[in-house]
Amino acid sequence: IAQPAAPAAPLGSTVFKWEDLKARPTGNGERRDVTDGPTATFERFESHVTTLLAGRMSHPPHQHGQEEIIILRDGTLDVTINGATTRAGPGSLLFFAANDFHNVENVGGTPATYFVFNFATAVTKTVPKAGTAAMAVPGRLHSQVFDWQKLEVTPTKTGERRAVVSQPTTTMEKFSCHVTTLQAGVAAHAAHRHPDEEIILVKEGVLDVTINGVTTRAGAGSIFFYGSNDEHGMRNAGDTTASYYVIRVVTDLTPKPAKA
Repeated sequence: IAQPAAPAAPLGSTVFKWEDLKARPTGNGERRDVTDGPTATFERFESHVTTLLAGRMSHPPHQHGQEEIIILRDGTLDVTINGATTRAGPGSLLFFAANDFHNVENVGGTPATYFVFNFATAVTKTVPKAGTAAMAVPGRLHSQVFDWQKLEVTPTKTGERRAVVSQPTTTMEKFSCHVTTLQAGVAAHAAHRHPDEEIILVKEGVLDVTINGVTTRAGAGSIFFYGSNDEHGMRNAGDTTASYYVIRVVTDLTPKPAKA
């Protein structure tokens, strides 16, 4: 009698370098798989990178319980959410709430490449099929496009910051995202730790990322995953500015912060 497969071990803090992500052809372009499995606070965290040929559609409009984030590296997409279409350019972030119908189409003349992050929590399986928009739950983030060109730029001591969003979603207690731009040679802050799991996507530049005392250098297109309460820090290792997206998530399984 075949034994059931052992459950996958939770993903720990990891650096996924862009050059290590293997491209494989698809009918619409290319796909690079990043990770797929549980973490300390997610039942499932899946990530991949899609390159969509000009004039192609990702898939017909569809829905799913897991909430999804897309960050557009280059190209121009028409983003359709529940029948309404918005155009998005490079740097923009797309958020698809639980069970809202969505898809994207490359309407530019060149391939479009975008990063995909899917999150499933213990709440995901209980979400009604009607979708977040139909439920109209007050205070919960709804599906939308955050246009890069419309993000307000705030100067900081080490560079710049662009706030994107910080809000509960249908399946997450809190989802927050901002973009940090660091001047050459500086660190955003001292190495630190927090209960929230965090994802970094390098937009441009070269970073030295230190996780639990081990330092790795990685460039544009690389993804860093910081597990709950692991110590981490980043420094711009290049001679130009470096920019990166910071995604932090709190779920029902995120440990409570230690009391002072």
